[in-house]
This record gives sequence, C-alpha cells and structure tokens, in this order.
Amino acid sequence: MDTDTLTRIEISKEYLNFSAGHFTIFSATERENLHGHNFRIRCNVTAPVGTDGMAFDYVMLKRVLKALCDELDERLLLPERSPHLRIERGVGMVIAWFGEERLPFLERDVLVLPIRNVTIEELADLLLTRLRVRPELVGRDLRAIELGVSSGDGQWAFSSWRTP
Repeated sequence: MDTDTLTRIEISKEYLNFSAGHFTIFSATERENLHGHNFRIRCNVTAPVGTDGMAFDYVMLKRVLKALCDELDERLLLPERSPHLRIERGVGMVIAWFGEERLPFLERDVLVLPIRNVTIEELADLLLTRLRVRPELVGRDLRAIELGVSSGDGQWAFSSWRTP
C-alpha cells in the first residue's frame, strides 16, 4: 500500500461524554440561568497509512479522549477569560460575580477553564488544544484533527487543526 495515502479515522463512542453545569454569558447584563448538559465529543484524525496498513493506534486515541472527558465530568464550568465575569477564590469556595450578582460555589465542584465563555464552540477549541499536546499524540505523523462537542442531539461545534 502507498504510504502517501491519507485516511481519516473517526472516533464517536457513547462513552465519550461528560455531564457539566454552566451558564452562557451573552453580554455584561444578560446570562443564562445555571443549568447542565450531557455533553458528547467526537474526533476525526487524518494521518498517512503506514506500511503495516494502519494510520496509528486509535485505541490510544480513545483512551486520551475519555481522559479529556473525565477531567470535565460532574463539574460546574466557569470561563476564566470572560470580560463579564469576575472569579474570586475563598476558603473552599469559588465566587463568580456577574455584575452585582454573587454566585457562590463549593471549590470542589468548580472547574475554571481558560476560555471566554462556556459554549460548545469554546469547549471544542479547548479540548482540541489539550488533545494536541498530549504526550501520546506528540511526535505522530498526524495531518489534521477535528474535535466536536455536542450539548444535545443535532447541536455540534467543531474545532479543527491542520499541519501547515
């Protein structure tokens, strides 16, 4: 088989999910009420097919994707980079300030993420960024990665990376 042949491996498993609470911020004065989703992720990776007839060990990819989901599972997600949300940390507490609203949460339940808003668009980009730097993927001849996040049936956001 020609080793210049590219293939796209798609990983879309039911266990690639996480349940998390959040609220989307629309402006300095408008936000959603706190609620949660059963998020799902899927991933496409494009790579050359090797002389062994495989692009790469995608069992490894499934393990890495599951680990990324587990990091977000059963947490309240807050955006660290939102211009409309101020986050303070106290003893065992995280307090989010939205305008004059004080939103206290137990620290153990909160995960503050380096994103602007907790949306599927931002989560897709964050998870793709985290996936790309995982040691299991570094050094592999991957040509493109697309990672999608869904907050419900028929509602996906995808973030993509390609080699230059």
